[in-house]
Amino acid sequence: MKILFIHQNFPGQYKNLAPALAARGDTCVALTLRVKEPTTWKGVRVLPYQIKRAPKRDVHPWLIDFNTKLHRAEACLAAAENLKQSGFEPDVIVAHPGWGESMFLRDVWPNARIGLYYELFYQSNAGDTGFDPEFEKTESAGDLQRIRIKNINNHLHFPLGDMGICPTEFQASSFPKSFRERISVIHDGIDTEVAKPNPDVSFELDTGEVLTREDQVITFVNRNLEPYRGFHVFMRALPEMLKEAPKARVVIVGGEGNSYGASAPDGKSWKQIFVDEVRPQISDSDWARVNFVGKLPYDKFLALLQLSSVHVYLTYPFVLSWSLLESMSSGAAIIASDTDPVREAITDGVTGKLVDFFDVKGLAEATVKLLGDAEQRAAYGRAARQHVVDTYDLKTICLPKQLDWIDALYKKEAGPSDPHQ
Repeated sequence: MKILFIHQNFPGQYKNLAPALAARGDTCVALTLRVKEPTTWKGVRVLPYQIKRAPKRDVHPWLIDFNTKLHRAEACLAAAENLKQSGFEPDVIVAHPGWGESMFLRDVWPNARIGLYYELFYQSNAGDTGFDPEFEKTESAGDLQRIRIKNINNHLHFPLGDMGICPTEFQASSFPKSFRERISVIHDGIDTEVAKPNPDVSFELDTGEVLTREDQVITFVNRNLEPYRGFHVFMRALPEMLKEAPKARVVIVGGEGNSYGASAPDGKSWKQIFVDEVRPQISDSDWARVNFVGKLPYDKFLALLQLSSVHVYLTYPFVLSWSLLESMSSGAAIIASDTDPVREAITDGVTGKLVDFFDVKGLAEATVKLLGDAEQRAAYGRAARQHVVDTYDLKTICLPKQLDWIDALYKKEAGPSDPHQ
């Protein structure tokens, strides 16, 4: 079968699926913004598409997001037409529509079967919207309409997708019922042979100090340190954690950019805002036990999870982070927010401890208590890893299901390009 992948940051969610399809003999091609010249990656022919004109900002504010997606879709359309002229006719197109780039592909290949990676449907009165009152806009007029406009891209893709795939039940449940029925819930998969316990692991800080599993280490991970992933809650719990656990080291992973939600005000980073807020409550000697390590290469990131005594994971009702499942697979003892996406992965009191997202005092108390209970930490870690092995393992569960999904997609009859047909 001939398969075309579309992803602006390829391989993205297809880092395991695409090589597996190529390895079994399928012809795999990818269009992406990530490369500038054609290349081959793990048997996949990777081709660039280029945005020839920058999106103008002088459009209605509600349309800025969609305008950017439309420019990607236009650029990807041009690359697809060139690929078609070269003689390539995909049987199956697999795309992440979140950036808009796959919007017009059925116009190029009307007979291809299209499978879409459905990540999240934005809702005006559920999920992350309005979840955290601290960061609600002072002027809420138009929020409902703004979110509705933000879903234009989803609505344009719905009639194009013959089948859909989504990593979690929570994310799939955000979509309208008529489209939810097309979606198979199959996680991207965790390589539990790589993310696994390592009793001999160590982690070197920038100071040259080396941490091991003999140390008390509290870990917290965000792609970027921001409220959507509970950075403000964790920071506000720090003074009590440090006071009640005088031997604990705190290692915080994450950049100072913005992944989700609004940017920090006044040109600052969310990291700086909340460091400035809590620092006066923490003595110099206690603050010396707090380590911000920025973004880490995967091997160091994994080592940190493997030596973590207590790993804290907080999130709005939003897309579940891979880092939570990787920490579970590594055998970490986890304290996490009692929010819908987390409850899908963690059973309170069995595979970890859940606390109310906004309960700063409760988070600090639960962390300190677990830090002092080695037996409970070990029990949580064993149960958490077993759950990931049984439910999210890449090689035995998720990848075979993804391959079956591709084969089922291939057998379907392609849908119409016009949603009214």
